[in-house]
Amino acid sequence: MGLRDDLERFREVGEQRREDLADFIQYGDLAGGQGSIQIPVKIVSLPEFEYDQRDQGGVGQGEDGTPDTGQPVGQPQPQPGDDDGEDGEPGEEGGEHEYYEMDPEEFAEELDEELGLDLDPKGKTVVEEKEGPFTDMTRTGPNSTLDFERMFKEGLKRKLAMDFDEEFLKELCKVEGIEPREVFEWARGESLPVSMAWVEEAYSNVPDDEYGTWSSIEEVEENVERESVQQKIRREGIKHVPFRREDERYRHPEIIEEKEKNVVVVNIRDVSGSMREKKRELVERTFTPLDWYLQGKYDNAEFVYIAHDADAWEVERDDFFGIRSGGGTKISSAYELANELLEEYPWSDWNRYVFAAGDSENSSNDTGERVIPMMERIDANLHAYVETQPSGNAINATHAEELERHFGTDAEDVAVAYVNSKDDVTDAIYEILSTESEEDE
Repeated sequence: MGLRDDLERFREVGEQRREDLADFIQYGDLAGGQGSIQIPVKIVSLPEFEYDQRDQGGVGQGEDGTPDTGQPVGQPQPQPGDDDGEDGEPGEEGGEHEYYEMDPEEFAEELDEELGLDLDPKGKTVVEEKEGPFTDMTRTGPNSTLDFERMFKEGLKRKLAMDFDEEFLKELCKVEGIEPREVFEWARGESLPVSMAWVEEAYSNVPDDEYGTWSSIEEVEENVERESVQQKIRREGIKHVPFRREDERYRHPEIIEEKEKNVVVVNIRDVSGSMREKKRELVERTFTPLDWYLQGKYDNAEFVYIAHDADAWEVERDDFFGIRSGGGTKISSAYELANELLEEYPWSDWNRYVFAAGDSENSSNDTGERVIPMMERIDANLHAYVETQPSGNAINATHAEELERHFGTDAEDVAVAYVNSKDDVTDAIYEILSTESEEDE
């Protein structure tokens, strides 16, 4: 088996694991998940080395331990009773199931890969400052951090700006009857950075027999070719670059603020009499992976669980999915309690998610008059509502539709998802988390 084949097999293993993850979310046992998550996997045989069947020799362990030709390494010899013949007795013990164990952080990575998400949570509180790459500049510093490349570029720009064709100006000084002042004024008119002192010195150094070589400046321009600074550098190279103190810059590391990624997740569930077992299961199957995902994405994740019928109260997670009440439904009571509890998690320091679920049944006018204003009032990265209706929409199940009509389907911080069966769970999770990832981008 070649390396290419091995890589292909391992790639298949990764794809299979992600398929197992999706199946697990929709149909698996979601118990646990606070420390590690055990996901049942289909066994995919990994590449293994085998003896070449043409090789009849090899080192063995004696008569009883010598493997058969072509037997995979590590495979035990058949023993009496190992076959599935008629003499064997039916087993009474259950077989061992294979699991892939992952922590919430790895679960989040795998879910990102499976659903094509790219949620990058924002940190709030600065917990550490550390040195980053040497990208910032200062005018002072140790010589070891001096940016020579920048200093050279600044000096070279100055040379290009200050240099001029000295030989051409010296020829102008040979014009009959010309004075240094005339040469200087001509140079200034040509934007040449020459000083009067330089012109006077060049004029005084013209040999006596060369005065009057040219009858006019125009004659010099017609007969003497001017050379640009760039042409001169290409011909002679650079012998001197004029550096100045102000060209010096010293590199120092950028200070990077490491921010702790805090998140508080408020899970709200309708526990009224209409929320029967199938609806409660769909809520649990949707909310539990969301909890695991956010645990994996954030350094510090805290969870608040609110149950409500016509009134709302805070509960522990272990009780959240099992509670059932015979009362009516008033969803706004849960948001009012959530607003109170979130005072302990200020928006300036915490990322905040508010996830609610139910069968969309609500008391008259409660959604429009109280729930929507509360959702707009509570600052959060994302508000989400999950409707669970296994038997189809009831006539008075309008809460989700009212939210969609008010906020629209393209809202950056409000997601509405519909879960009518287990098959809808992964799509609902994607709908919720992709809304948040679009906001962060």
